[in-house]
Amino acid sequence: MTKRVCSKHKIDRRLGVNLWGRAKSPFNVRNYAPGEHGKNKAKPSDYCIQLHAKQKLKGYYGNIGEKQFRKIYQEAARRRGDTSENLIELLERRLDAVVYRMKFAITVFAARQLINHGHVAVNGKKVDIPSYRLKDGDEVTVFGKMKDNGNTLSAINTAERDVPDYCTVNGKDPKGTFVRAPKLADVPYPVVMEPNLVIEFYSR
Repeated sequence: MTKRVCSKHKIDRRLGVNLWGRAKSPFNVRNYAPGEHGKNKAKPSDYCIQLHAKQKLKGYYGNIGEKQFRKIYQEAARRRGDTSENLIELLERRLDAVVYRMKFAITVFAARQLINHGHVAVNGKKVDIPSYRLKDGDEVTVFGKMKDNGNTLSAINTAERDVPDYCTVNGKDPKGTFVRAPKLADVPYPVVMEPNLVIEFYSR
């Protein structure tokens, strides 16, 4: 399990974006990097731009560890077709990402915790691995005491974001279906993601 030892929103100011599009992000008030030199913006190198793109994508999906993220890239590169699209597909098939997309958790970090604690089932069987890869048509359910928990209900009713069309949700119940893997254009990122730059970073 990936662990953040500091506030997850600090990554917003460090990367210079409101990564998850949340109203309480500190970037909304101080849209510059932390530290005494935060407002001084030097022209970034190509390497810096590529690294920044990778950090954004890793951070958005719950700050995935470098070793695990590199493995995802390597699998995307082995597959036929566009490597950038393959990378996004593999990330969006993760169980923690789908629980977040279905609005069963308010953040991807909360989605990961929900899964780790054994409150999520796939096709009726409990799965406690956040990186579990879903197939088209898999059914995801939040069960047990978390089904009617206030945090779960609050996430379902939040107006901050909508459920994308590659997932379907059963009304107000924490139960949904992962219909298909999306393309980059289908994913509702609140900021511009550039997986092509991530590919360039790892291809150096």
